[in-house]
Amino acid sequence: MEEKIVVRRPQKSPALAVILAIIAPGTGAMYNRQLFKGLIYMIIIAGLITTLATTPTLFIILFSSLLIFGLYIYQIFDAAQTANAINRKALMGEEEEEVEVEEFPEAVKAGSIFWGIILILLGAFLLLANFEVISYSTAWQFWPVVVMVIGIKLIADFVTKKREENSGG
Repeated sequence: MEEKIVVRRPQKSPALAVILAIIAPGTGAMYNRQLFKGLIYMIIIAGLITTLATTPTLFIILFSSLLIFGLYIYQIFDAAQTANAINRKALMGEEEEEVEVEEFPEAVKAGSIFWGIILILLGAFLLLANFEVISYSTAWQFWPVVVMVIGIKLIADFVTKKREENSGG
């Protein structure tokens, strides 16, 4: 009778993931074997820093600074939470290779194109502003529209989900 040997991999250290994320954004995710997510963090932060350095308007400075700060803090917490999730799964007897940690929100996996459209519109807006077709100061007055659109999307998702639950149950 053959014996099965279970090889346990070392657990992920949330402290090390946080330290790596603080030193270089994205490396905490890479430490947790989420290479694509870490690369995305690096590209976004590098792009925002480049935008900040090349566009000296007040709107871009404020907007880019807030986005950089928010993403920087988020990726630190995300690295720690992911390391903890991997460790919890390992304690439950699952091997580390089998651990699947979500890299994208449910909306993306469900086939929603909402965030893709938002990013395309934001990119088009910034491109038009770079070519001085529109001015940042005029467009800044309309930023609450973005919040309203996101709110409408969240309400629509809630109503759709409730209808599906009521018709299915």
